[in-house]
Amino acid sequence: MDNNIIKQMPMSIEAEQALLGSLIINPEMFDKVVGNISKDDFYLEEHKHIYAALVKMYTNSKMIDTVTLVNTLVEEGDRDEAGGIQYISLIANSVPAVSNVADYARIVKEKSTLRSLIGICEEIRDTAYSEGEAVKTIIDSAEQKIFDIAGGNRDTKDMRHIADILHNVYGELETLAETGGATTGAKTGFSGLDRMLIQMGKGDLVIVGARPGMGKTSFAMNIAVNVAKSSKKAVAIFSLEMSGEQLVTRILSSEAMIDSSRLRTGQLQGDDWENLAGVVTSLSGCDIYIDDTSAISTAEMKSKLRRIKNLGLVVIDYIGLMQSTAHTDNRAQQVGEISRNLKIMAKDFGIPIVCCAQLNRGTESRSGDGKKPTLADLRDSGSIEQDADIVLFLYRDEYYKDISGSDAQGGDSANTAEVIIAKNRHGSVGNVKMGWIGQFTKFRTLEEKI
Repeated sequence: MDNNIIKQMPMSIEAEQALLGSLIINPEMFDKVVGNISKDDFYLEEHKHIYAALVKMYTNSKMIDTVTLVNTLVEEGDRDEAGGIQYISLIANSVPAVSNVADYARIVKEKSTLRSLIGICEEIRDTAYSEGEAVKTIIDSAEQKIFDIAGGNRDTKDMRHIADILHNVYGELETLAETGGATTGAKTGFSGLDRMLIQMGKGDLVIVGARPGMGKTSFAMNIAVNVAKSSKKAVAIFSLEMSGEQLVTRILSSEAMIDSSRLRTGQLQGDDWENLAGVVTSLSGCDIYIDDTSAISTAEMKSKLRRIKNLGLVVIDYIGLMQSTAHTDNRAQQVGEISRNLKIMAKDFGIPIVCCAQLNRGTESRSGDGKKPTLADLRDSGSIEQDADIVLFLYRDEYYKDISGSDAQGGDSANTAEVIIAKNRHGSVGNVKMGWIGQFTKFRTLEEKI
């Protein structure tokens, strides 16, 4: 890098010296700094070593003064004792006011952030000049890097007294009582299932697992539409397997109660057109966004989701088709990275994420009730089970009698399905009986009338 550019890099040597000096004079000031500043935030290399030594001493409850600090630096091989005392004394004596330590830390952090921004911009520039990747990939990567800098620049949260948290919880309980139990998360729209789950909470990662043909896509779409209608919030759907048109056709079949085969062939009857028109009008008023990009990554998802206002739910179909950024050929590790990123994404956006997942073939070889899936049947990685807040499995006996999954008994007789709540971080586990109408690709609560 050119020396002229180095001289112009954002820095404040005075603020760095004042910050370090404040910590030497009064180590109790660490309480206002630790968690917000790291050694890499300092510009001068010797300041990085001094701060690292101070943190080490503070962590080990060692007495901090100019002599003990120099001794630690010498032990670490970062400074000779003769020159050490002189410089440490200099920065300790140059502190304008120890009480301003938080301001010194803020200045150091801001300069560090600007330097990081410059570095990222140079990386983006070099990538753009190289033309080695698709333009869309370069833009998504650039946006994610900027977002990571913004996220890393947030101050850490202070510890809160339980009295303050109790006040917040009590206020939420009062709100729930006044609104008749309206939740801050999202309900699935299936009364039997909602009675057990209560809600899909903010930051929850909900996994819907099933063998191919069990109806997991239909189940996820049913939930997406239910949430969009009831919450009036935006719902984002990432369909990695089906095109947007195929997905919407399936949703129309479920909502208008029109045989999916008739929709695909265009053999609609008089009443079908009327039902279809009503559903189209209803769905058009819902804030539903569909992305059918194949092999999308969590970084690309985050980039797109940040542009959606009033986001209430994300549905992903399905995790096995997502692209990983992990530098490994081990699929289990890749899926583990994806599931962790999805959980982080749910927490960052403060919304539930419903993600479909495939199951191992092991269920096929078991007999009787043994075919019902368990957490061990989740495909590719145990990390999915670990990261998920809620794991739901779909099971239908009829699937194994008619592996095509078709509804051989006609539209008036829906097959029975089970939603198995295998994991519920917020409550109990168990099974919920539901109805499955194959020709309409629709799940329903058994108490409801069609």
